Amino acid sequence: MADIAQETAAAEEKIPEKANPGKQLLFDLMDIIQAGLAAIFIYLLAFTYLFQPVNVDGTSMVPTLYDTDRLIMEKLILQPQYGRIVIIDDKEAGHFTDETHSAVYNMPGMGIVLIKRVIATAGQEINIDFQKGEVYLDGVLLDEPYIADPTTRNDEAFTYPLTVPEGYLFVMGDNRLFSSDSRNPSVALVPEDQVLGVAVMRIDRNDDLCAKWTDNFDWL
Repeated sequence: MADIAQETAAAEEKIPEKANPGKQLLFDLMDIIQAGLAAIFIYLLAFTYLFQPVNVDGTSMVPTLYDTDRLIMEKLILQPQYGRIVIIDDKEAGHFTDETHSAVYNMPGMGIVLIKRVIATAGQEINIDFQKGEVYLDGVLLDEPYIADPTTRNDEAFTYPLTVPEGYLFVMGDNRLFSSDSRNPSVALVPEDQVLGVAVMRIDRNDDLCAKWTDNFDWL
């Protein structure tokens, strides 16, 4: 009899406890809430320190960007390299002290936020043939499929060729005939510390410019 009792007790121990549906549902809901809060925290953290929405004001970047386009700007990781579109707080404009380009001094800039494309960085030589509308970087003719017109506008900020000094950028708008950029004395050489970030994606565009809803979006 003792053996039978022991076997019965052992069998009872092996019977799994019935699951409590209400309790399991509560655990599932808590997991979902926890994951949701984590996602919200990461989103807020990213858009506070890493990304920022930016609105385009003006036509200087047509046909790449149009007035009222909405962009996402990355603020920490990407560097302002050739070809990238940057957002600039144009407080100061860098100018050479003489025609030999021996030193640079800063004078007041336009005092507004600009969106332009990086054409040359520190140490690179830029030359512009305004008669032909051609731009050369380190002696190589640039292939610029993004521009609206050839680069024939000269606002006489500099004589060319010039080598971009350390700590500065040479930028231009894609709408070369209607852009105030490094060719203009009010913008001239852009101090690197005035770059607020790099535009990485367009996320919204005027409906009149979109044939389908996906035209709102594009990587930059």
